[in-house]
Amino acid sequence: MSLLQACLDNGIYIPNLCHIHGTDNPSASCRLCFVEIEGEDKPIPSCTVKAKDGIIVKTDTPSVRRLQCTAFKLLMSVHRVDCGHCPANKKCELQRIAKFLKVGLKPKYLELHLKETEVDESNPFLDYYPNRCVLCGKCIAVCKDKHGRAFLTFAKRGLDAVVSSYGEKDVSNLPCGKCLACIGICPVGAITSKDSPHQTA
Repeated sequence: MSLLQACLDNGIYIPNLCHIHGTDNPSASCRLCFVEIEGEDKPIPSCTVKAKDGIIVKTDTPSVRRLQCTAFKLLMSVHRVDCGHCPANKKCELQRIAKFLKVGLKPKYLELHLKETEVDESNPFLDYYPNRCVLCGKCIAVCKDKHGRAFLTFAKRGLDAVVSSYGEKDVSNLPCGKCLACIGICPVGAITSKDSPHQTA
């Protein structure tokens, strides 16, 4: 079990976006779950550390909070904030993290030029909203876990990166209609069902 999961299981909240319960190989991509561990010379992502007896951990030092706030502000600088029209509003992980860190959802001094990206409606069962996506990779990981291979993958790079259907020329063959696990695990409402567009985690 990871240190992050052990903390969460014991009521100690550590901001995170890419963590999946029971995952042995975390991506550590969100860079939010930093902690200080006695014996280490700098803060490290708690999802990459195995929990063990006797370990001394600090989750709320100034250094930890500074790293978490910086990572969150950078993330939000490329995230289009439109909570009122998002099905994840009031249950969005970004809102929870912002409240916990006492950081606004719109860090003005870091805000980049955001281009409007069209909703991807190519999947017969799902709609994907790139403007909401934080590229945490949870949908890709859960898809691979459920089906033995990922029918979703990252496409493009940098600020143009998105999640896309992968490996199926005929998208009607995708197993999404009977699964929808990606909707349930998305922390920000970036994937919705065509049948129930307001359904989220």
